Amino acid sequence: MDAHILALETSSNLCELTLLSRTPAGISLVGLSHEGSGDHAERLLPMAEQLLEQAGLDRQALSAIAFGQGPGGFTGLRVACGVAQGMAFALGLPVLPVSSLLAAAASGSPVENTAYVVAQDARMQEVYAAVYSWSAQTAWTVQQSPVLLDAAQLTDWIARLQAEGVIARHQQILVVGDALQQFPDLTSAVRAHDWQVGPAWRATSASVARLALHDLDQGKGIAPDLAMPLYVREKVAYTISEREQGLGGNPAALDQPWQIEAMQPGHVSAVLDIERRVESHPWTAGNVTDALGNTAYCCRIIHKQGQVQGYAIWLQTPDMIELLLIGVAPEQQRQGLARQLLDDGLQWARQRAVERLVLEVRASNAAAIGLYEKYGFKPDGVRKNYYPFKEGVREDAVLMSLSLADKAEA
Repeated sequence: MDAHILALETSSNLCELTLLSRTPAGISLVGLSHEGSGDHAERLLPMAEQLLEQAGLDRQALSAIAFGQGPGGFTGLRVACGVAQGMAFALGLPVLPVSSLLAAAASGSPVENTAYVVAQDARMQEVYAAVYSWSAQTAWTVQQSPVLLDAAQLTDWIARLQAEGVIARHQQILVVGDALQQFPDLTSAVRAHDWQVGPAWRATSASVARLALHDLDQGKGIAPDLAMPLYVREKVAYTISEREQGLGGNPAALDQPWQIEAMQPGHVSAVLDIERRVESHPWTAGNVTDALGNTAYCCRIIHKQGQVQGYAIWLQTPDMIELLLIGVAPEQQRQGLARQLLDDGLQWARQRAVERLVLEVRASNAAAIGLYEKYGFKPDGVRKNYYPFKEGVREDAVLMSLSLADKAEA
């Protein structure tokens, strides 16, 4: 199927655009770049027009607009996101946000059974870091979402991920990214752990475009109003006194507690990304945004450093509350996030003086059923052939309920 994707990448001082075209003749890429972060806003649209003209392509032929969503320079990320949104709105196209750290990991030829640790200079003696892996069957997988670290803590962070099983023991660890150039001591520290030091890759618009093509084929395009930059640093700068108190990137990725808060429109794309990774028949953007706009629903996310790693959606009816949706990113599972989301939902239910909670779960999901049983949920029945499965086969749903009145008396 023909596709034409315009990809923007401005997370660094480079302003880059690539036009990827897939036709029966194959895949071709043409690109333009300009150095100078101060004029990204003025350069992007003229460069886009130049690329289309160079390719002999009308803007109406575009299939999607992609952009490197960060983490990276605040101004560049805002400009790329804003331009991508504006063009997509005007042309009626989906937007494809791509992590700039993933785009860096995907700059070379990927190898299976390898944990790609991307470390990019974040200034102030800090780095943005994330972990990805690749397989021929599933393409790229997020093992650890982007975080902000003190540069000196990078190897301790990697070792901790390995000890916790986020990075599997059988995986070879390859550290890449421009932080290796900015912080020369990192190279020796990485090698001291018998990990491999890779190239100083950074995100390019060409890499963003290739990843976006895969996402387009997977139906992962989102509405322009749901596109958001990926910010990891909560503040642009910290005062000396704040940093002496531990604020900043230094302790955040290692010790910052998980936080649960109300889901906002800007969280929807991250929620949908997790939902697609954990469910064979995921909710759509319309399903989630409809719930956000209705006061009968309670929509919550759990995050660390602003990175959404799980979510839950509850619905209140006159006599009960139903758990409609709960999910945790695969790389963060078995760390108690689902329990925290359930505790949060139970608290919300008690505040509304509702005595009965209900849910339904796939009959094959033994782990989830076991978790619900620990909370006191009891099976009420079975809905035969309720869930779509695969190849026309359907799966039973187990109906479960919890009496908060009984739980309180106990």
